[in-house]
Amino acid sequence: MLATELNLPAWGVMWLLAVVIYFGCKAAAWSVAPRPVSWKRRVAFLVAWPGMDGREFATGTCKQPPRTKEWLFVAAKLICGIMMLSWASMNAGSESLVAGWIAMIGIVFTLHFGLFHLLSCLWRSVGIEATPLMNWPVASHSLSDFWSNRWNRAFRDLASQFLFRPLSRRVSPAMALFLSFVASGFVHELVIAVPAGEGYGGPTLFFGIQAAGILLERSTMGKKWGLNRGLTGWLFATTLLLLPVPLMLPPVFVHRVILPFVAFLRMGS
Repeated sequence: MLATELNLPAWGVMWLLAVVIYFGCKAAAWSVAPRPVSWKRRVAFLVAWPGMDGREFATGTCKQPPRTKEWLFVAAKLICGIMMLSWASMNAGSESLVAGWIAMIGIVFTLHFGLFHLLSCLWRSVGIEATPLMNWPVASHSLSDFWSNRWNRAFRDLASQFLFRPLSRRVSPAMALFLSFVASGFVHELVIAVPAGEGYGGPTLFFGIQAAGILLERSTMGKKWGLNRGLTGWLFATTLLLLPVPLMLPPVFVHRVILPFVAFLRMGS
């Protein structure tokens, strides 16, 4: 396993790979931002904003400053995430999959829904456009809506800029979409399967299923069945998002990476 070669715990490998990939993506995103931009704005984008839309952050003026209720909502999500992580850390020794899943949900709430939203509020409060990365994923009316508008806009912006658009000039839009999702699967292989040392191919298959679902949803038959709208669209999206999750986050990842990480958090607290 890579963890043994690097003399790091599996969760350390996960975070190391995540950070390396993150800053590589940030550099690519900033490379297409308008020039000139002050060094302060450049540093802020690279280290204090997780979004990947360099153009928006470099030149955008905030159109909707955060209101009091948004600040309170952010605080509630942060507290919820921290509480879930705290509970999981106290139960990590039981090797329970439940504790592992609570920990993963807690990480997402603490980072993506909490800290990242807090940074959005901070930047918008000083006049810099920084659109929240999460936009009520549970309200998605279709699988396309989930991946295009609601879940982690940072990766959407990056994939659109550097994968989908360039590929669309060489292959069909459907193939470009499929290849973009496969690339996302490859990235997740690096931060999930590689640290765990098992489960290779699962994340790529998961994202391949997502691409196939979107193509079905957009097909004539999919539109006829209502897969792109309303309750049917929501049920279709929810099914394709939840049922294959074990492919992307298998038990071996939970046991070898997540539970040791939250156990470490307990020891460090």
